Amino acid sequence: MSDSPTRDELWALAHVERAALADDLAGLDAAQWASPSLCGRWTVEETLAHLTAAGSVGRVRWLVSVLGARFDFDLHNDRRLAEHRGADPGETLDRFRRIIGRTTSTFGPTEAWLGEVVVHAQDIRRPLGLARTPSVAAVTPVARFFAGRDFTVAGRSAIESLRVEATDGPFTAGAGALVSGTTVALVMAMAGRAAYCDDLTGPGVQTLRQRCAPA
Repeated sequence: MSDSPTRDELWALAHVERAALADDLAGLDAAQWASPSLCGRWTVEETLAHLTAAGSVGRVRWLVSVLGARFDFDLHNDRRLAEHRGADPGETLDRFRRIIGRTTSTFGPTEAWLGEVVVHAQDIRRPLGLARTPSVAAVTPVARFFAGRDFTVAGRSAIESLRVEATDGPFTAGAGALVSGTTVALVMAMAGRAAYCDDLTGPGVQTLRQRCAPA
C-alpha cells in the first residue's frame, strides 16, 4: 500500500474492515447486542445499523434526508438508523452483510468513509472486549486525514499544539507535547473517544484527553 492510497484501495480496505466486523459480531447474545457502544447513546446494534445506513445512502438521498430533518443531523441519523435496523439483531447483521462490498457514500473524501467504518467498528468492539483491531494499512490513511482537517470529527483541533506519533506504523503529525501509541488508539482519540487515551503515553495525553468528547 502506498503512502497515498487510491480511492479503490481505500474502499477495498473499508470492505475488509466491514467483513471483519460482521464476523466478530456473528456470535453475540441478546445482552451484548443491547449493550452501550462508545458512540454516544447508541447500542451495539444501533451503531451497526448506522454503519449500514452509511453504506446505503448516497448523495441525493442524504440531501433529501437532511432537508427533511431541517438540518438536525441527530434526527437525520436516527431516522436512517431506524430504516436500516432489522426486526432483531440477526436481521440487522444480515442487512449489514449486504452492504459490505458497496462504495456508496455522501460528500467528502473516501478517507472519511473508511474512517466511519474504522471508528464505529471500534465503538462496538471496545465495550464488548473484542480484541481485533483494524490493520495499520487501514488506520494510517484515516489518521492522516483526521490530523489534517476537521470534517466528520474534530481531529485537527484535537491534536492542535501536540506531536502525535504511532508506535506501530508510519503516522506522525503536529508539533508540541508528545502523544504516542498505536495508530488505532490515536485515531480513536482524535475521533473524541476518551477511553482510548488510556492506551496512549506522553506528556500531551492529558491535553488530548481533555479535548475528547465524553465517551
